[in-house]
Amino acid sequence: MATLAGRTDMRKKMWMSNNMAKTLACVVMLGMLSLAGRFGASAQQPAGATSASPELIAPPLKIGSGDLITVTIFDSPELSGRFRIDEKGDIDAPLLGPVHVQDLTVEQASELMEKLYVEAEILKPKRLSVAVFIEEYTNQRLTVGGEVRNPGLYPALGIRTINDVLTAAGGVTQAAASKVIITRRSDPKNPLTVDYNPEALNPVIPQVQIFPGDSILVPRAGIVYVVGNVNKPGVYVLDGRNVLTVEEVMGLAGGGGHAAKLSHAQLVRALPDGRKEMTIIAVNKIFKGQSPDVALKDGDILYVPTSTGKLVTEQAIITGIGIGTSLALYRVASQ
Repeated sequence: MATLAGRTDMRKKMWMSNNMAKTLACVVMLGMLSLAGRFGASAQQPAGATSASPELIAPPLKIGSGDLITVTIFDSPELSGRFRIDEKGDIDAPLLGPVHVQDLTVEQASELMEKLYVEAEILKPKRLSVAVFIEEYTNQRLTVGGEVRNPGLYPALGIRTINDVLTAAGGVTQAAASKVIITRRSDPKNPLTVDYNPEALNPVIPQVQIFPGDSILVPRAGIVYVVGNVNKPGVYVLDGRNVLTVEEVMGLAGGGGHAAKLSHAQLVRALPDGRKEMTIIAVNKIFKGQSPDVALKDGDILYVPTSTGKLVTEQAIITGIGIGTSLALYRVASQ
C-alpha cells in the first residue's frame, strides 16, 4: 500500500510539473509574439516618425468645373456618354437634365446618378449600375507664383508637400524671402505663412501638405542699395529672417574705398507717406564699437561719400614729393 501511495504522489508531482512547464512555455511564447509584433510595427514605421506625428494622405480626387467625365450606364448605352462639367459644376445628363457633380468623388457621383435615375423611374434599381470616370483633370492643379524660377500651374495628384512643389517649379530665386504663403482653396481668407529656407546651413523644410486648388506664393525679400565709395557697390538682399545691419552690409560691400568718408555716410529711407529722410551715420565709429549698429529696411540706400579733404591732402603730399624729387635731381645735375 505504501508503495502504491508513493507512486500516486509521484504521478501527481509529475502532472503538476508538466502543467507548470506548459504554462511557462505559453507565457514565453506570448511574450515573444508580443515582442515580434512590436518590432514588426516599428520596422514598418518610417524613420523619425512617431505615433503622434501626422501621416500624409493623398486627398480624394474630386470632380471640378472644367473636368471631362465619362458616365457608363450598363445595359443603357443611350444614357452613357462623355460630359464636360460647366462653370456651375453641372452636367446635362440624358433624361435627367442638370446634375450637380462638382466636389464629388467618382463613387459619390455614381451613387447620385443611380439614385436620380431610380427616383425618376427611368431605370430599375436591380439592374442599374453606373460607373463614372474622370477622363481629363483641369481642377486638380495648384498655382505657384512669386520668386520661383518657373511659376505657373502644376498638377496636384497624389501627395504633394511644399518642398516637392517648389522643386518642381525650379526652386526659389536669390531674391526670395525665407517664407512661403499658402492660400487654401477651402479657406482663402486665412492664408498660411510657413518659414522656408532651403539654402540655410540647417535647412528648414516643413512637411506641409499641399492640396488641389491651393496657391503658393514665394514673396520677394527686401533689398538695400550700397552706393558711393565702396569696393563692391550694388544691391544686397535681406533674406527675410535675419536682420541686416549697416556694419554687415559694409562688410558685404568690401568696406570703404580709397579716401572714403566713413564718418559721414548717408542712409536714405522712404517713409510710409512717400517722403524720404536722410540720416548721417558714422560707419567708422560703428566699426570701432563706439556707436550702435543700425538695422536696415527694405528699400534703404546707403551712400558712402568721398572725402575731398583727404584727396586734397594726398594730392599736396604727392605734389610736394614730386617737387622735392625734382629739386634734388636738379642739384645733383648742377654739381
